Amino acid sequence: MASRGSRAEKVKRIFDQFDLNRDGGLNREEMASLVVAVNPRVKFSDEQINAILDEVFKTYGDFIDSHKGLTHAGLLRTYDDGAGDVDRDFDALGLQLTTPQQHSATIGPSSMASEASSSSIVDEKLMESQKKQRVAAWAASPNHGIVFDDTWKIVDDLELLIKQLKIKQAKDGRLKGENFEVYSDPGWSRELGPSSEISEKRVLWEESGQDYSAFVKELGVLRGRADAARSREEAFDGHMAIGRVLYEDQLFKEGLVSFKRACELQPTDIRPHFRAGNCLYVLGRFGEAKEEFRLALEAAESGGTQWAYLLPQIHVNLGISLEGEGMVLSACEHYREAAILCATHFRALKLLGSGLFGVGEYRAAEKALEEAIFLKSDYADAHCDLASALHAMGEDERAIQEFQKAIDLKPGHVDALYNLGGLYMDMGRYQRASEMYTRVLTVWPNNWRAQLNKAVALLGAGEAEEARKALKEAFKMTNRVELHDAIAHMKQLQRKGSNGSGGGDNKQGSFLVVEVSKFKRVGQRTTHRQVLASALEIRAFQRLTRLSRCNVDVLRKVMSETDVPLSYSGSGVPEKSIRKSSLEEILRRLLHFLKPETFQGAVRAFNERILSVLDATSSGRVDIGMFYAVLAPICAGSPEKRKRAAFDALMSRPVNEANAQVRRVDALAYIKFLRAVYIPSQGISEMLEIREENDASTISFPEFLAMFEDPDWGFGIMSTLLKLENGDRTRHGNHTCAVCRYPVIGSRFKELKAHFSLCNQCYSEGKVPSAHKLEEYRFKEYASEAEAMKDKCRLFSLHSKASESDP
Repeated sequence: MASRGSRAEKVKRIFDQFDLNRDGGLNREEMASLVVAVNPRVKFSDEQINAILDEVFKTYGDFIDSHKGLTHAGLLRTYDDGAGDVDRDFDALGLQLTTPQQHSATIGPSSMASEASSSSIVDEKLMESQKKQRVAAWAASPNHGIVFDDTWKIVDDLELLIKQLKIKQAKDGRLKGENFEVYSDPGWSRELGPSSEISEKRVLWEESGQDYSAFVKELGVLRGRADAARSREEAFDGHMAIGRVLYEDQLFKEGLVSFKRACELQPTDIRPHFRAGNCLYVLGRFGEAKEEFRLALEAAESGGTQWAYLLPQIHVNLGISLEGEGMVLSACEHYREAAILCATHFRALKLLGSGLFGVGEYRAAEKALEEAIFLKSDYADAHCDLASALHAMGEDERAIQEFQKAIDLKPGHVDALYNLGGLYMDMGRYQRASEMYTRVLTVWPNNWRAQLNKAVALLGAGEAEEARKALKEAFKMTNRVELHDAIAHMKQLQRKGSNGSGGGDNKQGSFLVVEVSKFKRVGQRTTHRQVLASALEIRAFQRLTRLSRCNVDVLRKVMSETDVPLSYSGSGVPEKSIRKSSLEEILRRLLHFLKPETFQGAVRAFNERILSVLDATSSGRVDIGMFYAVLAPICAGSPEKRKRAAFDALMSRPVNEANAQVRRVDALAYIKFLRAVYIPSQGISEMLEIREENDASTISFPEFLAMFEDPDWGFGIMSTLLKLENGDRTRHGNHTCAVCRYPVIGSRFKELKAHFSLCNQCYSEGKVPSAHKLEEYRFKEYASEAEAMKDKCRLFSLHSKASESDP
């Protein structure tokens, strides 16, 4: 790779060649000549040239002299940003580094003009001689262009074949296009705009027709010509060139075949693995793409500095592939590495910020996104994600400003409009929220979520009729159960309003929030209100992470199969700690049944609730034994198996491995971690008391159970959690909650004097109907309607006996 000094000299030579009027700037005409000259194999249309120039002059506005054009510093910045490859362009122009004296003696205005004209596709003889001059130079370039003359012939024939196929399919109306963001591919630069930001139409080729079959057959002939080359290097050159042309024309499946063949010819070469990974990602085969990028990294590590220029982009593309599988923490590791390798890589910083936001690390996300915006102020996506992070941290006014910047830069930015609508909803500004959702629907008419949210916003704004119409429109778009529930709930609220008993929110006084001391329990089986509130939070976490679908036996299997090397803390105590990104791989094995986007949400919940407690010092590492032990109680399976798995997880820690028991201090620390994670209102203060004690005593499993099940200082809440798990689908006939008006599912809490019923949630929050104001409320819990009927029959029997005994 060229040093910074030689890079600057090369950029200076390129700049001087095209600064025809010697005014120290490249105007649009001079820039157009440069674009064409460094891409001699591409036939640009006027529209394409103008689009490229518009992007360059917009992106690098700080380096534009209004009278002269792009400055030398600006051109250098484009190359620093990875918009082009200096070595490749320098060699493509047939330039050579010279001393200052030679430079001034040989490069005059006339020679510059002739070089510029010879770089365009006009004079075939000049092109041919210049191509031969390029060959040896490109062989020494890190980018390695087409090296052999026979490869050029194959490329020319392939371009003709693709052109013929395009004409046939366009004529038959089978060639289609859709919006598609092209995967970043800076290794073969086609334009001066930021290659990672290219957006163009995705071409959908019709692969079932006879013309496509004929094309594939002819393509096979070209591949055979490449295989029949005189040397392995020439065959490699041919397959790489075929793959690159196919990739450019979005024939990704066929391009992948060529890159795979190139991998076979030169397994340790970074480029075919990198390009094969790009093809696989575009085809949606994220796991295979990930493996190709990892092979590219291995090749780069063994290749010294030869491939250093491409390393940041490999890390970025590997990170994107990992995100495609839902592995956000792992992806962030690679984005961070790319940003370290290339400090001006604004896209790596943006992706890092978005990933950190995705796992709930909002402050770190804010920092990365602000850095990306500093490097590229018109980066609409970065402004949008920064706004989302600010909203998550409660800085709503700043968030509104950032969302607005994103919308100003890109008026049809769906994410910014949709998320701004959600922010306005949270702030209670329902009219503004409905306006945002309307704008989303203008860009994306079939977005049922935006339509549903618009209905909710209109209802909040008091426009019931408009809300009903919007809800009907949403129902036409999708038949999801959420809409059935929303429609039923709206009808319930309207009926309630027409009866004069208040609306659907507390503004109209539909419910009161009663202090805890006024809630009395009837019978020992009725759950305490505060205990139920904590158990409901744990149950919500179970659902969000889908751990309720992960059997504890699977957890034990993963524990036994995962080998974590020993490490040592500052105190010299051996431990098995693991990086968060590696821990994410273990979670993926436990939750293998989740779709990538669902798994991302689960990782976020784990990071916010569990890892933030286990990694309180933000070291990025977590004690794996303690992590397994914290997960065990909320996995699926019998309570006995869960507790045993937690004990075994603690026994697997290095300090306990030699014994059939665990240290008392470890068990105490575990219980406090457990409470801090799942009952934070009570557990956080206890965490302050955790310290390394010199107590060497150990406890057996029965002693551990006594400690675990202690209702005051253990995890006695587990019995309530089991009750919620078992009653998830229990319905109570036609009983609805007197506060929220939804059908009662789970336990029903009946007030014995006023005879109204509450659901789990409203009971835990202390809500009662405003029509029933009592000094105290006495509730009895029914796990099922059968229990309620038995109770009713028993009371009826008692009343009957009392009546018979009266004289």
